[in-house]
Amino acid sequence: MRCAHPFLAPQDPTKAPLLVVEGWLLPKELDEAIARFKSGNYVKVITTGGPVTANLNPQHTVDYADLARDYLIRHGLSGEIVTAAPTPASARNRTFLSAVMVREWLARSGQQVKSLDVLSSGVHSRRSRTVYRLAFGPDMRIGIHATHPTEYDPAAWWQTSAGVKIVITEAVSWIWTELFFHPGAQGTHEEKWGQAQQPVQNAKG
Repeated sequence: MRCAHPFLAPQDPTKAPLLVVEGWLLPKELDEAIARFKSGNYVKVITTGGPVTANLNPQHTVDYADLARDYLIRHGLSGEIVTAAPTPASARNRTFLSAVMVREWLARSGQQVKSLDVLSSGVHSRRSRTVYRLAFGPDMRIGIHATHPTEYDPAAWWQTSAGVKIVITEAVSWIWTELFFHPGAQGTHEEKWGQAQQPVQNAKG
């Protein structure tokens, strides 16, 4: 049990020039992203995340990527170094699709990077690194920063219901990803949107 949290929340950056920040993080975690940027060798930040619907206006949607970018800029980072790479709504694994969006943004911008670091939330971090490796392939080194949890003590996560729920859920999700998540080839429709469901035929057909 003591090893579960550090295993799922690794701290293993590559000293890359590019920091990818998952946009759905809490404000305190985004503050960690700012601190990581300032203490590292980063020259660029890319925020990710899909659409979120405002409760009071369900017809108006914004992206977590844009919300995170605005937060980082309002709290001290220059707008010139922070880019949002929004993720479209899809049945595909959301973190994986976010990684694909980052990969495509790098290709469009012509940036040649051999490594990047991802900042994710606590025990979600190992799964994030797994899917980024799937999206980019072996030619890209993927580092990881895990934010510090605020809902529980990571050294005794099993002593609180919040810790048990979060750690066990993420452990199961990471195992499922390692064993059963097989995206399509790079650039294919299946990679972004998942495998198309076969139409159900009725008994007469």
